Amino acid sequence: MGHRSRSLCALSSLQSLALAFTASIACALVIVLTSLRVSAAADVISGPDGQALTTTNIALKNALAAYRNEHEAAAQSGASSSSGPTGTSTVAATKNRGLPTGLSYTLDFSVSVPFGNLGTQTAWLPGGMDAVLGYGWSPNFRAAISFYQIQHYPCCFNSGTVPLYLQGLAPPLGTVNLANANINATNKDSFLFIQASGLLKLGQVPIVVSPLYVSRWGLVGKSSNGVVPFMYNGFPVYGVEARTAQYWAGALTLPFLSSPRMFGTFTIAPTWLTHLNGVNIENHAQLYQVMYLEYKINDKSRIFFQPQVSRDYLPPDPYAEHNAGYFVGASYHVYKQAFVQAIFSATSPTNYSPYGVYALTCQALPCSQNPVIPTVGGLKDTQLQIQFGVGTPSVIPL
Repeated sequence: MGHRSRSLCALSSLQSLALAFTASIACALVIVLTSLRVSAAADVISGPDGQALTTTNIALKNALAAYRNEHEAAAQSGASSSSGPTGTSTVAATKNRGLPTGLSYTLDFSVSVPFGNLGTQTAWLPGGMDAVLGYGWSPNFRAAISFYQIQHYPCCFNSGTVPLYLQGLAPPLGTVNLANANINATNKDSFLFIQASGLLKLGQVPIVVSPLYVSRWGLVGKSSNGVVPFMYNGFPVYGVEARTAQYWAGALTLPFLSSPRMFGTFTIAPTWLTHLNGVNIENHAQLYQVMYLEYKINDKSRIFFQPQVSRDYLPPDPYAEHNAGYFVGASYHVYKQAFVQAIFSATSPTNYSPYGVYALTCQALPCSQNPVIPTVGGLKDTQLQIQFGVGTPSVIPL
């Protein structure tokens, strides 16, 4: 923990004092941990390249369909020429040849329920909304501004026993059962995306390039501004908005599967912080990798699977978090512009451990009257999100 050592006599005396406050420590945790830093290693939705994917996939589908129809029409035209003037073409002309043109929008409202080792947390999470407004000048160029809200509840904040330390002392004073602390670790994150998309071709293969600016912020528990204390190298850090960061990103997407019912793309997106925040140490490119697979059941329904390796870099992180996760879901158009979509998603970090709260540090005795700050490891999230909206259903990666 990096705390300074004291004499055994002093430690023994402090241990006695701390154990006398065991009952009141849980009360203090109810207050302090409702605003704890919940960001150490994974986010349900941390990928700043995510909003580009829906428009990108539509563009690639249109471009590939146009290419396929042109070749079928050319083949039928050749057959008609060889058989005489009586031959006629039966291949319909392709109206959409790339990125959607004109004005488009998406607006939906969502609810979520978490799963996993959540201890006392059993309730549905607070609702959220998504809004996307885009305009395409041509099939080759489009711009959009988007707003997303994500709700999640990481595991291992309301179960298990963790050591309790006193600031400045190495050995723990005792332990605390997190199940009795009534911790509120609910996260509600908001994302603002500003992006442009360009459709290009490498030979006959269409690709979409999407530069993006992303701003994100979030709330933890009952915190009104996301400013919560956290431990770093054995010392408390105050006054930092733990869920706030801004990014530059550039996404490159190309297709690897295309048929009347199935479609697949692969996206890579190097991403940088616009500036260092909190305890961030470095700021070199972090590479997001997202695969998207879709099966079209009919004109109204589809199912999809989206595995990914993503990065997250928030103010409490000295180094970027490496997250492995996936989305699996289905969408259904109730009417032409109205849809319902269900998404089951999960993520877990590969370079931060253990999960959740693994230590508490009391800043002064008695702990019931002074801040008790958590040390948080990796965040493992699993949840089901249900969306009701109008426009085009969209998915934002973990």
